[in-house]
Amino acid sequence: MNKLLYSKKKMSEIVGWSEANGRRWVKHFKDYIPEELTGTRVMYNSESLRIMKLLKRLNEAGLSTAEIKLLFSNEGIPKNKNEEKNLFDKFNSNSSNKNIKESIPSIKDMMIPYLHMIKDGKAYPASEITEKLVNHFRLTDEQQVMKYENTSDIIFLSRVRSVRYSLKKENYIEEVNKLTYQITPEGLELLTENMNEIEEEIEELEKVIDPLTIVKEKLDELKQELAETLLKQLRNVHWIKFEDIVIELLTVMGYGDGKVTQRTNDEGLDGVIKEDKLGLDNIYVQAKRYGATNSVGRDVVQSFSGALDGKGARKGVFITTSYFTDNAKQYAERLEAKKIILIDGKQLAKLMIDHNVGVDISETFVIKSIDYDFFKDQ
Repeated sequence: MNKLLYSKKKMSEIVGWSEANGRRWVKHFKDYIPEELTGTRVMYNSESLRIMKLLKRLNEAGLSTAEIKLLFSNEGIPKNKNEEKNLFDKFNSNSSNKNIKESIPSIKDMMIPYLHMIKDGKAYPASEITEKLVNHFRLTDEQQVMKYENTSDIIFLSRVRSVRYSLKKENYIEEVNKLTYQITPEGLELLTENMNEIEEEIEELEKVIDPLTIVKEKLDELKQELAETLLKQLRNVHWIKFEDIVIELLTVMGYGDGKVTQRTNDEGLDGVIKEDKLGLDNIYVQAKRYGATNSVGRDVVQSFSGALDGKGARKGVFITTSYFTDNAKQYAERLEAKKIILIDGKQLAKLMIDHNVGVDISETFVIKSIDYDFFKDQ
């Protein structure tokens, strides 16, 4: 019996989108929506329709195309109703984090309080001023440690740095020693101005942007773009080459001397890392070169665990270019007699970049700062 196939127009109609809107979503998520070639026509199957319906639900829940792509990149495509529920639960959790993020004081909010913290004219270390701001705004632990997505930057601390830069640039505070600040006469004068004048000045201060912030944002963008390109390249290499790359990466990371096992009858193990010269303690490796939507489930990880048992091994690393299901992660976490580390495509690309495997250094930038000790009297 012929299976049912849909055109973009029909699929959009079933989902409840206009044809133009449906085409736009198919274009944005072409890496995730399966397609089949029938003669010269591109058609879509029931799995394509399911993903389109999921996209519509996520969009109706308030997510943009960029946010959905990030969610899919981090969590993968749910394969069934249960996994879809888990995805929405995580989205609701992210929404809660979004509310925390919005409650963190803005750069504008902190300008004048920052000056008030040091209006006595004494010199204060940056860390002490930051602590004063934490107490002033009564920030919770969650507000203090919340990070921007895809970076290690803490939102609150990043905003404090921006406040500090703006105030220093406009001569309202001065750096009297490394990361030690003091209010200037201009800063004290600003605190005596009326509210309208203060508001106008704050608006001007908000326009002052730390160039280091811009550089870091651009570097983060370049790193993200490189990771995505690297991952696409990994998915296209021959599986034999992929195994070689994985072993080289783990060796470069310093886990020991690595080698690929025999290509046939490898008993479910693709490589081994000898942590010591005699091979008394080995780490066994499984490498799966999968497409973006082909998840690694619990059964596959469990099979790898069984292969480790066959070697009497206690350590394993499972690396894939796709992602692991929640069940697979939970299974690996609950193991007691052995340790299996799961590395998905996103983590793999990051590790390769961090350890210069498969990438070249294109440019190097050096940023210098004042050496305050140099100017001190002996």
